[in-house]
Amino acid sequence: MAKKRSILSRLAPVLALTADLFTQGGSVLDRTPSQISLEAAMAAQAQVTQDWMDRPGVVGTAVGRGSGGKAVVKVYVTALGTAALPQSVAGIPVDVELTGPFLSYADPPSRTKLAAEDNDIDPKASFPRPVPIGVSTGHPDITAGTIGARVTDGSQVFALSNNHVFANNNRGKAGDNLLQPGVTDGGRNPDDALATLFDFEPIQFCGAIVCPLNRLDAALALTTSDDLGVGTPDDGYGTPRSTTMEATLGMKVQKYGRTTGHTVGRVTGINAVIDVDYRTGSARFEGQIIITDGSFSTGGDSGSLVVTKGLLAADRRPVGLLFAGSSNNTIANPIDLVLDRFGVQVDGG
Repeated sequence: MAKKRSILSRLAPVLALTADLFTQGGSVLDRTPSQISLEAAMAAQAQVTQDWMDRPGVVGTAVGRGSGGKAVVKVYVTALGTAALPQSVAGIPVDVELTGPFLSYADPPSRTKLAAEDNDIDPKASFPRPVPIGVSTGHPDITAGTIGARVTDGSQVFALSNNHVFANNNRGKAGDNLLQPGVTDGGRNPDDALATLFDFEPIQFCGAIVCPLNRLDAALALTTSDDLGVGTPDDGYGTPRSTTMEATLGMKVQKYGRTTGHTVGRVTGINAVIDVDYRTGSARFEGQIIITDGSFSTGGDSGSLVVTKGLLAADRRPVGLLFAGSSNNTIANPIDLVLDRFGVQVDGG
């Protein structure tokens, strides 16, 4: 299944070319750095990341797009001037961006503009079965996150979300109930149980000396097609496709989440190495996707599936699994890494 999905993922941009593709909002050739430029920037990023991440105030690096469409090394900081950084490294420009800290997005904010304030659909509400994706969920011991997608291994059906949403930061046990809606939205255990925890990728937290590298914040919950549907509520993007697409710089993407509903953003960083703050400590992630703008997500949107926003075959292709963010950026795990880890595919259109 993983090999087939990998082949389809690579073919997807070609097959979608007549649509163009225009997940980028314009010509791919005009807006995406060349492969040579990307590889040079990634090499430069690898050269400096460990050193720079040890400096106070630096919370991440990535490869982004600079003026003229060439790749740059992006550096994310909590305050400007907190780290002495060069203007270039190995001939690649360095772009410093003020983001503040990156936080896992399970805890909803006390107040934010919600999707329900603009229409009659509230993703925080309790939904009749089968429940749509993109709505409130969570382990009984957390506040609330988002159901990302319905996925399948060919015989069983699962709900996909984050470890910190379904497994309570590694504390969950197989068979634990997962609720819809989440506890902070009125869900009660066991009355509102939608699924049971099936598997999760453990998060390795930073210690006093060593900070292990993570790639995923993801978990599966066993459910049924009678309990969980494949599409978002009517005010969302609909049903995600099963064929994935690799994130590229400038790609236009969308998601539907528990707190902010349906939002649209662009991929502004790839191959990101980011320190993320959780309730239980800090964890470092590598190979992540960065999405801008600041209104794309907030607390409670963790677990949302990020899909392309384009035309025809280029629309609604899974790209990432949202799990964290800052005041102006969102972080997502590459979706192929998530699906391969669990041996599943998105159960979509």
